[in-house]
Amino acid sequence: MAQENQPNSGIANADDIQAVKALNAAYGKMTDQLSRVIVGQKKVIEEVLVAMFCQGHALLVGVPGLAKTLLIRTLSQVLHLSFKRVQFTPDLMPSDITGTDVLEEDHTTGKRIFRFVRGPLFANMILADEINRTPPKTQAALLEAMQEHRVTVGEQTYSLPEPFFVLATQNPIEQEGTYPLPEAQLDRFMFNVYVDYPSPDEEISIMKQVTGTYQADLAPTLSGEDILRLQQIVRRVPVADHVFQYARDLARASRPATPEAPEFINEMVNWGAGPRASIYMIMAAKARAILHARYHATTEDVREMALPVMRHRVITTFNAEAAGITSDEVVLRLLAEIRPAVEEAVA
Repeated sequence: MAQENQPNSGIANADDIQAVKALNAAYGKMTDQLSRVIVGQKKVIEEVLVAMFCQGHALLVGVPGLAKTLLIRTLSQVLHLSFKRVQFTPDLMPSDITGTDVLEEDHTTGKRIFRFVRGPLFANMILADEINRTPPKTQAALLEAMQEHRVTVGEQTYSLPEPFFVLATQNPIEQEGTYPLPEAQLDRFMFNVYVDYPSPDEEISIMKQVTGTYQADLAPTLSGEDILRLQQIVRRVPVADHVFQYARDLARASRPATPEAPEFINEMVNWGAGPRASIYMIMAAKARAILHARYHATTEDVREMALPVMRHRVITTFNAEAAGITSDEVVLRLLAEIRPAVEEAVA
């Protein structure tokens, strides 16, 4: 095993080890709680939780009716976080989500003063429903809050509550009257999570659950303070040099016209993943390791997290699009071709 190149970091003390065990137990409880409402979608749930524990945001892409909104709302209840849903529409203005100054009269003095009325962004978990249906100006206001965890109205800056997550949804099949997010803004999302159709058995279970009288009784599993602490523990998870190298190699191999790029990348890709992709792959690997009760990240963790990190950062060429080749197929082929320098056995 290669030496860890951050000797001062790592999960060493008993409190951190106990916290990792507690998170793994909480992860089991969370998935159990969520399964009472959400049928299937285990991969989606894991990816959303990984993004949260990495202080990241996620974009959920799927056709209508796959319970994207229900998943996020249920997750906020299980995590005991404040939750706000914003339905993005073409007439939505930045002040509608950030808040605005309202002119009021002080009845004791007779003077008029401005009072800031907070918008729906002031919550722990924000559901930005159909984010591609609102104009770029409003999208930019949301993305500024995502990056800075604060909003500025006039001359005043207001901090958003911590922890703060934005989980946005997008419908991939209906593009009329939409404002697609530019690549630079898509890059702000740690994960692009694809929500697929349920299996035949899962669809039967969904029908039985929704058409009956069943009502789930959910119990909060983690608080906001727990999540903030666990976010710091994730950063202390040790990573060996060859795991860093594997994440770097995957990101660099996705960039056309570079020495590391395979020939098919030069043919199919216009723009590859930037350094943020390799950073997010390592962070996601750390969080996934903890969720699976391990105290160090492996190349297998990187491999499992590579697709949601890279699918929206690899931009295919016109010829690839015409041939029906998606960025997912390019990333999967890249994972098959680029192998880690050290293969690991994961218990």
